[in-house]
Amino acid sequence: MQGYIIDIKPVKDDDLIVTLLTEHELIKAYRFYGARHSNINIGYKIDFELETTKANIPRLKDVIQIPFKWILDNEKMYCWQRYIKLFYPHLKELEGLDPFYFYCLDNLIFILEKQNALRAIIHSYISLLEFEGRIHTDYECLLCESEIKENISLVRGFLPVHAKCTYGKVFEMKKIKSLFEEKDLINLNNQEIEYLWDILLQGL
Repeated sequence: MQGYIIDIKPVKDDDLIVTLLTEHELIKAYRFYGARHSNINIGYKIDFELETTKANIPRLKDVIQIPFKWILDNEKMYCWQRYIKLFYPHLKELEGLDPFYFYCLDNLIFILEKQNALRAIIHSYISLLEFEGRIHTDYECLLCESEIKENISLVRGFLPVHAKCTYGKVFEMKKIKSLFEEKDLINLNNQEIEYLWDILLQGL
C-alpha cells in the first residue's frame, strides 16, 4: 500500500501516530521508534504494510520511502511540506476519500520537477478547489454580496471580495479570471504569486 504522510504526532518513548493519505482513505497507524526503522517525515510518500494489533489503530511496518527527484531541493521540499500539512485538517473528518486527492499529489510531484514550487502548488490548489466546487466564477463579493467588476481581492479559500471591503491586495480582474477559469498563472507576477501562497497557507 502507498500513501503520503500528512500528519505526525509524537507519543511516548519517541513513538509516533502517523496519518497517511492513501488512494481511498486516511489511515492512522502507530509507528514504533527503533534504530532499524527508516526516517519518516511530513510529505514523504511511502510504501507500507499495516499490522493489526490489540490497540485501536494498526501498526505501521515494512516502510519504504518512495523518493522524488527533487527531494534534496530544500526550497521545493519546504513548500511541499507546508502544503501537504494542510490536507490533514481539511480531510480529517472524512470517512472515505476520493482518489482525486492522492492522484492530485502524485501529479504535483511530477510538475515540481520542472516548475517553480509556488506556481505548481497554486495550480494544484486551483484544481482542488475546482474538484470541490469551490471556485466562485460569479465573482460576487463574500462580504457585501454584490458583483465585483474590478479591483478584486481574495481571502482564505481564494474567495473573491472587493478590495475596498477588505483593504486587501488588489488584483487585475483579468488575472483572476484567467486563474479561476483557465488555471493560467502566467500573467501573475512573483509578488502576486507569493501573496496567493500566503492566502493558501491559511488553510485549504
